[in-house]
Amino acid sequence: MKKLLLIALLAPLFCSAQEGVNFEHNQSWQQVQAKAKTAHKYIFMDCYTTWCGPCRYMTSTIFPQKVVADVMNEKFINVKVQLDTTDNDNAEVKSWYQTGHDLAKQYNVRAYPTYLIFDENGKIVHRFVGSSRTGEDFVARLNTALDPESQYYTLLDKYNAGEKDPAFIHKLALMAQDAYDMKQASELANAYLATQQDLYTKDNLDFIISFTENSKSKGFDMLLHNGDKVDEVMGKKVSNGILQRIITREEVYTVIFPRNIPNPKDFPEPDWTKLQNDVAKNYPAQAKEVISHAQVVFYENKKDWEKFGPAVVSYMKDYGSNASPEQLNDFAWNVFLNCSDMACVEQALAWSKRSIDNNEEPMFMDTYANILYKMGKKDEAIEWETKAMNLDISADKSSYEQTLNKMKNGEKTWN
Repeated sequence: MKKLLLIALLAPLFCSAQEGVNFEHNQSWQQVQAKAKTAHKYIFMDCYTTWCGPCRYMTSTIFPQKVVADVMNEKFINVKVQLDTTDNDNAEVKSWYQTGHDLAKQYNVRAYPTYLIFDENGKIVHRFVGSSRTGEDFVARLNTALDPESQYYTLLDKYNAGEKDPAFIHKLALMAQDAYDMKQASELANAYLATQQDLYTKDNLDFIISFTENSKSKGFDMLLHNGDKVDEVMGKKVSNGILQRIITREEVYTVIFPRNIPNPKDFPEPDWTKLQNDVAKNYPAQAKEVISHAQVVFYENKKDWEKFGPAVVSYMKDYGSNASPEQLNDFAWNVFLNCSDMACVEQALAWSKRSIDNNEEPMFMDTYANILYKMGKKDEAIEWETKAMNLDISADKSSYEQTLNKMKNGEKTWN
């Protein structure tokens, strides 16, 4: 009787331990493939790193869910492969080091988590990347992986076998991009564009821009030398915004944000004049604006608010018409929090106002209300903060309520 009672008490623990996705342990890649072949199942490979937050979220929140486990345990042999190395790695993780490295190189795994799907014979058929918000969302992605008509590598094989219909290549290029197979995505995008007689249509420019990742992209040259023609179709200053981001990332950030210095506060002051001259060698029309904006970002990261204020005011004076609502809000919020110069705060109010013109974004309204309050316009600030709270569709209104209470009580809402 005691034994039966003990078993009864432990049964819930055993059931709990078996809940969730069943990942293989102490199995080599060859053994995993053999098991899949015998069971006639696909292989699901979770390529993760220990420092990846979305990876941890999937492990703690999504994989334990019954709705996910029911599909993965029935349809797949599941295995986790850690693609970074740490001093705490156990023997099982270490046994996969070489295999993981080889697979990551073979399939160009650069984002985490990346999920690789193999058929029962160990042939790659699909991949997808990133975490899912809910278990149901993840199951939908798994069902896509199980359908040969939507399997990325299965369709890529068709392309390599001679399927060259433009609509098919267009679809496949977007699939490659979504799967973060960027080298293949670029090749497919160029193959599609080679079939098009007019690149300056709205659809084609949308496609080109989505694949313009760096200065070597086909679209970069179009934006650089035919920006006016692009903007006639896509809208004013679209080309300039994309060029600025790429030039800044490639020519400036690599200089002003040294990788060997982990703390931004320790970044040395760049030689801005030299840097602008260097950028101007290749991009004379963009150099001045690129450097002006880079100064704002540099001082913001360094938290040098004394220099941030003049830098952002200077940038907005010369190039503020190019700023997006998101940039306007970001600049205004940082001035609100960190700048004591009320002349600067007053300019931030104007930027914030622009961000909410024809744009009822609660977060931007909250910024506007806070700046009004800092300037002593209490009643108007409370009115705008209340409006922001009422427009926000999220259930949690506590942050707005806290701000409103501070405003009503005459307390500071900034540092």
